[in-house]
Amino acid sequence: MAMLKREDAPTSAPANNDLNALLGKGSEFEGKLTFEGTVRIDGKFTGSVNTSDVLVVGEGAKLNAEVTCGTIIVHGEVNGNIRAKSAIELHHPAKVRGNIETPSLMIEKGVIFEGQARMENLEKAAPAKPAAVPAPAPVAAKA
Repeated sequence: MAMLKREDAPTSAPANNDLNALLGKGSEFEGKLTFEGTVRIDGKFTGSVNTSDVLVVGEGAKLNAEVTCGTIIVHGEVNGNIRAKSAIELHHPAKVRGNIETPSLMIEKGVIFEGQARMENLEKAAPAKPAAVPAPAPVAAKA
């Protein structure tokens, strides 16, 4: 089992000046969100999120969404499936209800996670093919 040193772990939250957009506390949005860079959501969002970059779900935020991203950092609540190409970080007091897929998963003590987790490299993952079953060898009948 490989362990990450603290300095090797992904950063918990980008500085505010690194944000490309912010859905602030008290705001509500419904629809499809696509973006480049880093976006932080502190309000309520319903719909779908699709990006190759970073999504930060702030404490107090509520997402009812299907999320496909590069990295997601969750401090708030997410109801829906999450598929991250790089990493998923769940920080206390996060609540995640849905299935997650990612090659790197970090869950802090005190986080609520209800769902299934699948960890593999999503960029290289191909649909699973059934294994070939060898045919049984012919048996010669003795007379």
